[in-house]
Amino acid sequence: MFFGSDNWAGAHPVIARRLSEEADGFSAPYGASELDRQVEQKFNELFEREVAVFFVGTGTAANALALAAVNRPGGVTFCHREAHLIEDECGAPEFFTHGARLAPVDGEDGKIDPHNLMTEIKRFPPGFVHTGQPMAISITQATEIGTLYRPEEILAIASIAKDKQLPLHMDGARFANALVALNCSPAELSWKLGVDIVSFGATKNGCWCAEALVFMQPDMAKDLPFIRKRAAQLFSKTRFIASQFDAYLTDDLWLSLARHANDMGQRLQNGIRSSRHARLAWEAETNEVFCIMETDRAESLQEQGAIFYPWNPPHSKLALLEENEVLLRLVTSFATQEAQVDQFIDILG
Repeated sequence: MFFGSDNWAGAHPVIARRLSEEADGFSAPYGASELDRQVEQKFNELFEREVAVFFVGTGTAANALALAAVNRPGGVTFCHREAHLIEDECGAPEFFTHGARLAPVDGEDGKIDPHNLMTEIKRFPPGFVHTGQPMAISITQATEIGTLYRPEEILAIASIAKDKQLPLHMDGARFANALVALNCSPAELSWKLGVDIVSFGATKNGCWCAEALVFMQPDMAKDLPFIRKRAAQLFSKTRFIASQFDAYLTDDLWLSLARHANDMGQRLQNGIRSSRHARLAWEAETNEVFCIMETDRAESLQEQGAIFYPWNPPHSKLALLEENEVLLRLVTSFATQEAQVDQFIDILG
């Protein structure tokens, strides 16, 4: 019963097989191979325009280097106060931007509230050297609490970004899960709404180690080759990342894997909803399910083999917990089986 994270899951057999195929023979290094070019073209087709694609090893690297590419002296990036960017990346965005700051923005359901965003931006008047200057806005899709930005919500934030001449970055560690849940295409959920940069995640969804940084306007990425090299994220044998993406994007495998993870999340959520011993903290929209139960029962579940993480309640939902209760995050993946979900619900009671 593995619900700790979709990072706990292994690699999909099709992706593992494609990776093994690249183990023989010789190929140009540092992103110069024919396979690298072919996969870059796949990204062009995926986003329905010419994009600039850079392979990296982790989602943290993708996020940090995205901000490094648009860095300004005294720069400030606005993100949700509980975004992965600000909560779980150990200062990497600040490190790789040489001290640019992350400004937290409040909002319900893990999403930036446009009014609050405007309020925070106003704290940095243009030309006022002491406060620094805005340099980017970042949103997370799907969010850290399993919710989704609707297209109209992204448009509202993109409108502010355009008005303030700020690039809009999307942390898409679970981009595939968001796409299938919203029934949108990659273009419809990114540049057509005003998103400039996407951290395109694949590791959580069946790859071994494959993340991509996608710039919708290639000119915006003119310094990224040097930034990536300096950050030690230019892999010599990049074909091993490219081969994973090659399999991942072929025949919409990536979408079917995300759809299965979401379906398992809904199955888990329905089971918790029917239990007398736990309650949903809020409605999950993707593959991250959050529930509340008594601490003793959570510990009993762990003793019986269930793997999950206690979670800090979002600041906007601190009142959810009663005494002796704990908030739990349970994450399903492409590898989650119905039997695992049913076993957890059966033990929960």
